Amino acid sequence: MIASGAVACSNSLLRAATSPVKGVDYYQRLGVTPFINAAGTYTVLSASIMPDEVQAAMAQAAQQPVNLNELLDASGDYLAKRLHCEGALVTAGAAAALTLGTAACVTAGNQTAIVGIPPDMTGLKNEVIVQKAHRYEYDHALRNCGIRFVEVETLDDYDRAFTDRTVMAHFFNAAEGGQISREDWVKVAHKHGVPCFNDAAADVPPVSNLWNYTEMGFDLVTFSGGKGLRGPQCTGLLLGRKDLIQAAKLNNSPNSNTVGRGMKVAKEEIVGLVAAIDWFLSQDDAAMEAEFNQRADRIAQQLQNVPTVQTKIFIPPVANHVPHLLITYDSDRIKITGREVMEKLRQGKPRIELNPATGGGPASAGLAGGANTIVVGVWMMQPGEDRVVAERLRDVLEEAAGT
Repeated sequence: MIASGAVACSNSLLRAATSPVKGVDYYQRLGVTPFINAAGTYTVLSASIMPDEVQAAMAQAAQQPVNLNELLDASGDYLAKRLHCEGALVTAGAAAALTLGTAACVTAGNQTAIVGIPPDMTGLKNEVIVQKAHRYEYDHALRNCGIRFVEVETLDDYDRAFTDRTVMAHFFNAAEGGQISREDWVKVAHKHGVPCFNDAAADVPPVSNLWNYTEMGFDLVTFSGGKGLRGPQCTGLLLGRKDLIQAAKLNNSPNSNTVGRGMKVAKEEIVGLVAAIDWFLSQDDAAMEAEFNQRADRIAQQLQNVPTVQTKIFIPPVANHVPHLLITYDSDRIKITGREVMEKLRQGKPRIELNPATGGGPASAGLAGGANTIVVGVWMMQPGEDRVVAERLRDVLEEAAGT
C-alpha cells in the first residue's frame, strides 16, 4: 500500500515536470541592476548574452541526467571534427584550459604526478618558456601546476632556452609586444620536441581562428566560451593534440584529487558551448562586421552636431577583432572627462556600461584610450540598444558643452 504522503509528493513532482513554469526575475529580487552592454565581453561584466538557440539547448539539457565523462568525451569528439583538430575539451573557462593544458604537459598522463602537483614536482619537467612581452595577468593559471617561467626576447634566446627541464612553450596570441612570430614559436619548439600552447581566449571572430592556430602547428590552443563564441560564460575550449587533450582530461573534474577538480563544468554548460559553436560556425564574418559598423555609425550620427566631437571606427588587430566606436573631443570645450561620462551612464536609467578603455582605463590589447576618449563596444548590444546609447551620450556631452 502506498502512503498518501508519497502519492501527494508524486503528484507534485508530476505537475512540476509537466506544467510550464514562469521564471522569477531574481535580478530584481536581489536588487542587482542589469545594464546595456556598450563595453564588450569582459568577465566582470558577465561577458556575452547567449543566443536563443544556446539558451534553449541548455534548458533541454537541464531536464535529464547524464554521465559527465561520457558527455565530455562525446562533445570533445564532436567539436574536434567540427574544428578540424585532433582533440577538444570543454573547460570551466579559458583560464581553466590554461591550467589543464599545462598540467597535461607536466604530468603526461602520469597518475602519480597528477596527484602530486603542484607541491611535489619530483622528477618532473617544470620550465615553461615565454616571451618577456607575453607575461600577463593569467600567469597564475599556469603557475598553479608548479611550473616556473623562463623569459626570452630574441629568437636566439628562445632556441638556447630549451633544457632537459623544459616542458612547454607558451604564447599569448594577443600580446602587443614580442619579437618572435607564431610560426617561429612553433617551429623552434617542435625542433626541441616540446609542445607549444597558444592562449587565444578573446580572439574570435574571425570564425577561422578556431582552426587557424592548430593548423599552424600549436599543440594546444584555448578560447573563451563566453566571449565571441557567445556560449555560457563559465566555459572554455581546449583544442589540440589528442594525447594532450586526454592528459588534460585526467587532470580535470570530475576526477578527484587533481589540480582541476574545482574546475567543474555542468552538463548544461557543456551542451551550451557545443550549441554556441554550432551557432557561431553558421555566422558570416562580413555580415557580423557590417552589423557592428551600422551600430557604430548610428551612434556617431547622433553625435555629429556636438561641438568638437570626432568619431572613428576602430577594429583591434587580434583580441576582440570587431568594430568599436572611438569618440574624442576638446576637453576645453566639453568640460567632462571620459571617466566622468562613464560614471554618468553607469548611474543613469537605463544603466549603460562603456568599454573600460574610456578615459584611459585598462582594456583589451589594441584599444586606444585617453582622458578625453570614449570607447563604445557595440558588438554585445541587443537590438535597438545602440539608439539608447547614442541618445544618452549626446545628452551627457551636450550638457558638458553647455549647449
